[in-house]
Amino acid sequence: MSLDFVHETRPGRVVFAVGARHRLPEEVDRLGLRRLLVVSTPEQAALAAELTAPLGGRVAEPHPHATMHVPVAVAERAVARAREAGADGCLAVGGGSAIGLAKAVAKETGLPIVAVPTTYAGSEMTPIWGLTGADRKTTGRDPRVLPSTVVYDPELTVTLPPGLSVTSGMNALAHSAEALYAPDCSPVTALAAADSVRALAAALPRVAADPGDLEARSDALYGAWLAGTALGSTTMSLHHKLCHILGGTFDLPHAQTHTAVLPHVLALNLPAAPRARAALEHALGTENPAAHLFRLARDLGAEMSLKALGMPEDGVETVVTQAFAAPYANPRPVTGTDLRRLLADALAGTAPA
Repeated sequence: MSLDFVHETRPGRVVFAVGARHRLPEEVDRLGLRRLLVVSTPEQAALAAELTAPLGGRVAEPHPHATMHVPVAVAERAVARAREAGADGCLAVGGGSAIGLAKAVAKETGLPIVAVPTTYAGSEMTPIWGLTGADRKTTGRDPRVLPSTVVYDPELTVTLPPGLSVTSGMNALAHSAEALYAPDCSPVTALAAADSVRALAAALPRVAADPGDLEARSDALYGAWLAGTALGSTTMSLHHKLCHILGGTFDLPHAQTHTAVLPHVLALNLPAAPRARAALEHALGTENPAAHLFRLARDLGAEMSLKALGMPEDGVETVVTQAFAAPYANPRPVTGTDLRRLLADALAGTAPA
């Protein structure tokens, strides 16, 4: 069959190495930035201060107020502080919460972002932004929110607890899995996504067994980088739609929700996506990717029940209604019966059929 695809390469610089954080001053200078708003969560404020100490006067103001799902009010405060401080760039230190808040600032101000990830979220490689307000999460794409430079240092992920490392890695793996059956997946994206799945699935058990294993941490971060690249290059489908609804409506933890939902969505979608299924089978070394990923996450200690993560049992209809409120790409049509069965299994934490 002849090839027919569109592949768009997005601008951005990636610096990946053990100890890459020490190159931060030269990367900031390379962009000509002199007044940075430094964004982090409160928990990462000390790390952000440590990483930016060599920047001296190039830090206009620390802003350790990032929170999960980027609430609209939190984003508005950060935008206001960036303007009041006369910032000419945003430095995000942390995971999806910090990078998401920096994106909210960039979306409104056009300020360039330098991202220093400490988790496997992958958001740093995408032009996708998300904001939560009125119990709903809204997402979109804007080239202004794609970080100009990403500094990956595996040493910065060593303190990520094993349990969160597993769910953060599964979150990244979900990006690649859905990219493989996206309608706009190109051959280059497919290669990156498949290698991401291979790297993450192999690295996470080693990270869980020895959180200080730098080789395992490097492999996991490499997989997360590829996953973010795949996410940024394709249209996400049912899995991401459901996770955005669950997070925005019930304030469920982001990475843990992705972990619990992914096997059930794959069980539903892969029969209609033979190329994606074949790629996942090869990357994971299994004939049943959905069941394999469920067992992998569960055996590494991840919570696989949405109910245990905070979803109310009577929330299924709310999710179904929102899922049908706006169209989205998916390898197969999805019915209300499909969604209710999928959500019931994920709510209970049972293995996918």
